[in-house]
Amino acid sequence: MIRGIKELVDAELAGKERRYTWRKTPSQVTTAGLWFDLSMSPGRPVPKYWFDAPPAIAKQITYSADGGLEHGGGVSPSEKYLRMTTGIATVATALPLTMILCDYLLYYPSVDDSVLDEQVLDNTVTLPRYTDGDGVQVIAVSVAGRTGGARFYFTYTNSEGVSGRVSRTCYQNSAAALGTLQGSGANNNASAMPFVGLQAGDTGVRSIDSVFMIDADVGLMTLILVKPLGTSVIREITAPVEKDYFMEAGVIPQIYDDAYLSFLCLPQGTLAATALMGDIKTIFT
Repeated sequence: MIRGIKELVDAELAGKERRYTWRKTPSQVTTAGLWFDLSMSPGRPVPKYWFDAPPAIAKQITYSADGGLEHGGGVSPSEKYLRMTTGIATVATALPLTMILCDYLLYYPSVDDSVLDEQVLDNTVTLPRYTDGDGVQVIAVSVAGRTGGARFYFTYTNSEGVSGRVSRTCYQNSAAALGTLQGSGANNNASAMPFVGLQAGDTGVRSIDSVFMIDADVGLMTLILVKPLGTSVIREITAPVEKDYFMEAGVIPQIYDDAYLSFLCLPQGTLAATALMGDIKTIFT
């Protein structure tokens, strides 16, 4: 564990640091004010399509099986930490662009928007990391288009192990770009945060138990459990933005072996034909 500046510097002087580059070139025509899952865009790493498994059955997400941003191989019994990220955009259309780096943990593919009956989810498979669910959030990713305006909610087991908890009601947007998040905003035009709101007092999710569509629509969405690690903002195209997590946030998030990392982002216009690139610096001790 990194307990202070001395241990951090000692790790870097000992050569226990790595840098890994990434580059994404979204083809999707995204909508201003709607969060977007960058993992579904072309580039490096290759896209991950969240409809590639049997519907409604929980599936773990790992670097070894699914890819994601490179952060180095396993270092156990040492521990790996996120030291720094950089990012830059080649086109200003979508800027400023808020980006949240997440560890993607578990997903429930292809929940059907047209089914008004309770959709019970299979939780034979459980969280591979952050197994107590503390701090784990839920995103709802569009994997097949819809008309928009329908509402849904889900029941879940929280980080205390209490089942039967009920999420906030979500309004689905009508954005055509696959990878758009169906967020927790009060309307179907925009959402302040990418994560579906939880029941008051809850800090995380261990599993999603059932999904309820209040209104029927066409389309499919995939529910993904993620652990947010850090936030940065690309503001202009003239220089990369650098986020030093130790100096700016006072804490460096741990990256577990075999973690699947990717970004959520909030474009202010279309990301189509915009090259996004940067790197991730990790240290281990």
